[in-house]
Amino acid sequence: MRRRWSRRAWVARSGAGRWPAGLFGIVGLVIVWWILGAMEAFGGTIPTPWSVLTEMGETGSAYYLDNFSLTVELAFRGFLWGNGLAIALAVVVILFPPVEGLATQLAILSYCTPIIAVAPIIQVAFAEVTTMIVFLAAISVFFTTMIGTLSGLRSPHQGSLDLIKVYGGGRVAQLWRVRSVAALPNTLAAIKIAAPAAVLGAVLGEFLAMPETGAGPAMIIAQQSGNIPQVWAIALMSGAVAGIGYAIIAVIARYVARWSTGTAAAR
Repeated sequence: MRRRWSRRAWVARSGAGRWPAGLFGIVGLVIVWWILGAMEAFGGTIPTPWSVLTEMGETGSAYYLDNFSLTVELAFRGFLWGNGLAIALAVVVILFPPVEGLATQLAILSYCTPIIAVAPIIQVAFAEVTTMIVFLAAISVFFTTMIGTLSGLRSPHQGSLDLIKVYGGGRVAQLWRVRSVAALPNTLAAIKIAAPAAVLGAVLGEFLAMPETGAGPAMIIAQQSGNIPQVWAIALMSGAVAGIGYAIIAVIARYVARWSTGTAAAR
């Protein structure tokens, strides 16, 4: 009985039980995709997985590397700028509570305003095409990270904050010693979502700005030439890049969350 329960506990802690379910889900999705492609469903706009892989092999890895290297670079820059400004604004709200209304409205505005409406304004304001794409990638991550970080900074127990106050500490001491540690799980959870959002923002920015290279221009060229397998190949590559970004942050978040929980318990 002890072995059975210890094995169950290990599976629950490690998340190993989720891997078979995820694998079966991917296999099932590929089978459905293959069937729809073989049936030429939706007017033949869905190619089979084999035709997509064949197209990727014929095009060559250099083509995708040249186009996606710029997209990843711009998405990463937007990811850093958007998350950095969002975390900074959340900290300002904690230190100066009267600005919360303005900060929240700014975050909501950045989230609700369509990128396609913001893009022309940004394109006029910034002469460089890459700056516009970075800006759009940053907007795509700003709201999620700002709200997640603000929620995390407000998550500590009031008793911990009162203890800092008893020892003569103010808001800055509370932020440094208690709130910053308690906010790590929520902040990293928001940043996990921000990673694929930054890739999406960069690709949409490339669609509108049309630089010489990038995933967006490559997809437009494939659409105009009627190369449906290549359109799907570029779309799948974009999803893979976004998934890799999410997975990297998820691994970091897993270990940081353990550290922050242990630190909070020790204090």
